[in-house]
Amino acid sequence: MATLQAREIPQILARYGIDAPEPHRRDAATVWDLELDGERRRGLRLSLIHDARPGGVLVVWAHLAPPLGDGLRKAYRRLLEWNDRYLFAKFGIAEDGRPVLSIEMRAEQSTETDLVEALARAVLIADRLLDETAAWIWIGGRIPDDDGSPRRNAALLAALPGLAERLEG
Repeated sequence: MATLQAREIPQILARYGIDAPEPHRRDAATVWDLELDGERRRGLRLSLIHDARPGGVLVVWAHLAPPLGDGLRKAYRRLLEWNDRYLFAKFGIAEDGRPVLSIEMRAEQSTETDLVEALARAVLIADRLLDETAAWIWIGGRIPDDDGSPRRNAALLAALPGLAERLEG
């Protein structure tokens, strides 16, 4: 398999039903701001970062919720528990207080399959954690009713059957 190049990423995303806006560029890094739907979690905002420098990374950075308020210590403990529970995923708190999920790979060794799996993994984990993060996302913790509209990027979730069963370690 060929190493994934930044110029290939928009076409890969399109094949999986993912709208890819114009990327932001900074030095050797290219960043796409995406919004994906899971089976349960809709509108998951992600940043896909491809750093083309030698030793650079390919990162899927998912914004799990808005900035946390008073319950930061309890939330931090939960994030640490999830770090133990989910393989190939890291949870943390961004500078602005938002809980985040990231999946990192070496850019120079990543393939299209790696990218697709990382995006699907982030969406599937956000789906699985929806009940636990609902209070962080919505006032009162009430998950909005599903309007039944089709999921964006359904092809992404269908591309890796069995991944949901392999999320936890």
